[in-house]
Amino acid sequence: MEKNNAPVFFLSIVAIIVGSALYKQIDFQNFTVEKKALSAIYFVTFAASVFILAKHFINKSKK
Repeated sequence: MEKNNAPVFFLSIVAIIVGSALYKQIDFQNFTVEKKALSAIYFVTFAASVFILAKHFINKSKK
């Protein structure tokens, strides 16, 4: 039987929301961010959720 896909769905939603918030923080003309601490938290959260999702799909493809 397959595992519950709720964590994958939740992490996908988190990655989309945090990624869009991080994108809005970046000023591409000057290559700066509005709030450095908040952007760092956004980046760590986004990177962790994408890493976990990638790890899940890599393990799923090996089976």
